[in-house]
Amino acid sequence: MKYHDITKDDMKNGDGLRVVLWLSGCEHGCPGCQNPVTWDPEDGLVFDEAAKRELFEILGKPYISGITLSGGDPLYPGNRGEVLRLLKEIRENFPEKNVWCYTGYTYEDIASLEHLEYIDVLVDGKYVEALKDNQYHWAGSTNQRIIDVKESRLCGSIVLH
Repeated sequence: MKYHDITKDDMKNGDGLRVVLWLSGCEHGCPGCQNPVTWDPEDGLVFDEAAKRELFEILGKPYISGITLSGGDPLYPGNRGEVLRLLKEIRENFPEKNVWCYTGYTYEDIASLEHLEYIDVLVDGKYVEALKDNQYHWAGSTNQRIIDVKESRLCGSIVLH
């Protein structure tokens, strides 16, 4: 798995002060995407033990609310195995932190993925440039949903955050 950046003290990609892992790999190719440089799964830096230590060091700070996985697409098929292992390790080491994940897939498309057991909030759906709204908090276009995954799984229908 490769990544492009680890952003510290981010306030734009989820609730509270966060660390953001920007992963490589995306097959959606949304016109107007803010991060087309992250589409190529072979581009970027290898997410190795040193990168994980850096990420966990930031995540361990008491003022950090949680982690956001973005990209690219964290749920790009080539990322799924390593992302799942990372999510499990984050939950094990930081159970009090919340996890946000941005993906171009819809909740319905990925509802069977084990990943959702470890994600608190999912921002789903492809970016649609015609639906761009700078006032729409935490998403780029109004078709994207900010989903409370835990509540949605409990009640069997989508609950928005």
